[in-house]
Amino acid sequence: MQFALGRSLLAAAVLAAGGSLVAQQQNFDNVQIQVLPVQGSIYMLAGAGGNITLQVGKDGVLMVDTEYGPLAPKIMAEIRKLSKGPIRYIINTHVHADHVGGNDAFAKLIPPNPAEPLKIIAHQNVLNRMTTPAGKETPPPQPGLPEDEYSTPFKDLHFNGEAIFIYHEPRAHTDGDSVILFRGSDVVSAGDIFTPGGYPFLDLERGGSLQGEIAALNHILELTVPAHTQEGGTYVIPGHGRICDEADVVEYRDMIIIVRDRVQDLIKKGMTLEQAKAAKPTRDYDTEYVSSNSFVTADRFVEAVYKSLSEKR
Repeated sequence: MQFALGRSLLAAAVLAAGGSLVAQQQNFDNVQIQVLPVQGSIYMLAGAGGNITLQVGKDGVLMVDTEYGPLAPKIMAEIRKLSKGPIRYIINTHVHADHVGGNDAFAKLIPPNPAEPLKIIAHQNVLNRMTTPAGKETPPPQPGLPEDEYSTPFKDLHFNGEAIFIYHEPRAHTDGDSVILFRGSDVVSAGDIFTPGGYPFLDLERGGSLQGEIAALNHILELTVPAHTQEGGTYVIPGHGRICDEADVVEYRDMIIIVRDRVQDLIKKGMTLEQAKAAKPTRDYDTEYVSSNSFVTADRFVEAVYKSLSEKR
């Protein structure tokens, strides 16, 4: 893949359900926002949270995810280099704080305009998890809540001269994941369903599942079309990491299926979770998907796969 980008920092606060729970534990002073043109009207912005997908055009600006609140002024400064138009839409791919943490900050930075109001879009489950108890603790009311939520298999809109499809991916990385297809630009924004530099984070506590993750990756592959020699064509913006194409998603999907089959075989042999970890079913992939700052270690990935496969329906 010809586009390269150092892996974005993934803070521990990715586990938080809401968008305002992170700033006090992070130092964002030295964070630089990288802006990469993708194709068509789409750009990718990378800083200290999840990647932001940006669509710019005559109607204004559409954002997919918002990183962390303290970074909003830096991100806005980069957006204004690309467009002076109003920010009309924010789409959240899921509930984790490194993707929704800037919602409220951007809402405050954008001057109110009744004729062109800001709409924050997400699946209903994202709103549910930002406003209802998670585990034993009830999170405080979250600013920047999605108010244009959807509960259907997909939602569509037309903006900046192209059709945009927002697809719900049930029980994938979470239960509220959305994948966004920019049909005219031929770009897919995948959120944390796809993280090419690391093993997937299967958030089982928030409705994620192994089979849903694989199904979502297969759906992304249905939306992508490669160009000559399987390079280029539809580009895929991951939740973290470099810009990719279909071949990268295939490699990632196949890795997960192979690990799933290995862990399933260990379960059939009667191995406990600790025995399955000790068998190291990911060992030939660890050099590619594990680094010193990985959020999802090999053991953590195996544990999520094991628990998901063992889940009673």
